[in-house]
Amino acid sequence: MNKNRLEAFSDGVLAIILTIMVLEIKVPEGHDFATLQKIFPIFLSYVLSFIYIGIYWNNHHHMLHSLTKVNGKILWANLHLLFWLSLVPVSTGWIGETHFAKLPMALYGFMLLMAGMAYYILQTIIIKSQGENSILKKAIGKDLKGISSPILYIIGIAFSFYSEWLAGAIYILVALMWLIPDKRIEKIID
Repeated sequence: MNKNRLEAFSDGVLAIILTIMVLEIKVPEGHDFATLQKIFPIFLSYVLSFIYIGIYWNNHHHMLHSLTKVNGKILWANLHLLFWLSLVPVSTGWIGETHFAKLPMALYGFMLLMAGMAYYILQTIIIKSQGENSILKKAIGKDLKGISSPILYIIGIAFSFYSEWLAGAIYILVALMWLIPDKRIEKIID
């Protein structure tokens, strides 16, 4: 199978996820700052989730760029990742509507953890299908960010029951960790 079809499908799903998230932000009723204050938590949750989807889109693009062939395992692993990412609008809406309450923050962290694990599974399957000398294997090396992210998500989930703000800070930390441009694959391919 051609990797372009897989990439186009994934891009389409991610675009729909972003569209659903922005449509969940309702136009404020009123014309003063107090009205905007009411939707500020919803906007903040949207910004964080938009950044996460952008990170996944960027890294997914680079990962697929390293592919030489696509097989059924890669297709299913990719769908697994897209499944977890498709839940982002639900958890985003819930943390925004509840002003970052404890249980919604734990669920948000769980959704981030599962998306991260799904990405890791996809990455592992790609490496196995392409061989140990694959471009992706060379590019990720020891993958310290990939290893530390799930650990931080688990810590964030645990903290969400004590301090939802500390959990949020951990989720932001992981996003910042990945937001710094990761040029590992670009360096290997170019």
